[in-house]
Amino acid sequence: MSDQDSSHNFEPRPIHAGNTADPLTGAVVPPIYQVSTYKQDGVGGLRGGYEYSRSANPTRTALEENLAALEGGRRGLAFASGLAAEDCLLRTLLAPGDHVVIPNDAYGGTFRLFAKVVSRWGVEWSVADTSDPAAVRAAVTPKTKVIWVETPSNPLLGITDIAAVAAVARGAGAKLVVDNTFASPYLQQPIALGADIVVHSLTKYMGGHSDVVGGALIAADETVGEELAYHQNAMGAVAGPFDAWLVLRGIKTLPVRMDRHSENAARVAEMLTEHPKGTRVLYPGLPEHPGHETAAKQMKAFGGMVSFQVAGGEEAAVEVCNRAKLFTLGESLGGVESLIEHPGRMTHASVVGSALEVPADLVRLSVGIESGDDLLTDLKRALG
Repeated sequence: MSDQDSSHNFEPRPIHAGNTADPLTGAVVPPIYQVSTYKQDGVGGLRGGYEYSRSANPTRTALEENLAALEGGRRGLAFASGLAAEDCLLRTLLAPGDHVVIPNDAYGGTFRLFAKVVSRWGVEWSVADTSDPAAVRAAVTPKTKVIWVETPSNPLLGITDIAAVAAVARGAGAKLVVDNTFASPYLQQPIALGADIVVHSLTKYMGGHSDVVGGALIAADETVGEELAYHQNAMGAVAGPFDAWLVLRGIKTLPVRMDRHSENAARVAEMLTEHPKGTRVLYPGLPEHPGHETAAKQMKAFGGMVSFQVAGGEEAAVEVCNRAKLFTLGESLGGVESLIEHPGRMTHASVVGSALEVPADLVRLSVGIESGDDLLTDLKRALG
């Protein structure tokens, strides 16, 4: 890393970490190495350690170095999607007969991975309210190898005290995995709070422009990082060079975007608390949120995600989604444009009938960086 990368401030890192000027031309942006294989200088004579782009690619290397710097980890790894990253993590850390504690408010795709995929090869899992360290401790068994946390969680914006649950994990001899997608490393640093591995869907705030799909793992320990890298290569679900380049480009503006996302989301949440059609507003920046004090302690700001329940039930919630105009009806989150969705019928349909089922009258907002006034006007119109 350059001298700028070693700054104690966060802001230089998204711009400079991993982004070394091209030695051939001096280009300040890493080139897109759209290549599958590399000329060797004799058998085993690799230039820069590159032989085949599943194993390593210079554009992906730049992104992985950047990710490690942002999260304060020893090793960053980039994948084709967030779920590809999760799959690699679970197959690296777990064996048949092992046990995992997962949140009672997890992303639907993560739940599906545990319930429908990982469980088929003998991994056991149980659900706990991770906002309560005592509940996590009670869910731990002698076979527990991983405690999985999302904070803020998707879609109910639950908050987990990372340091407190890290202590539970250490006591159980388990790894603490934190999905930091909703916060981003600009707002929250799980490794500094005791996490062993951080997970990201790079599709969301890290990419930031709804134009790329990707995932990441950042390991606090070099040995664990090497084990993850071995499985990344063995399994092959790596980020392509153009996708890695797009994420690197998006990360450069992460701090300014997250400031605007958080500012707009706070205004939206405040308006919803005062609107008669909003029966319950879920945003950790609200003083009445049960996790507000913890979020204020471990986050720089409260992020761009807001969920709320609508008077009139499920059909009323669906109508709010359908009537919005500036808020685009769509899945995913974290882009510069605002999105609205109905989790029960869209992103979290896979948890219907389980302990993770979300309220049918819930609406989830990914608040973008448009004019806050325009976003409030659109939501008020949609609420009726």
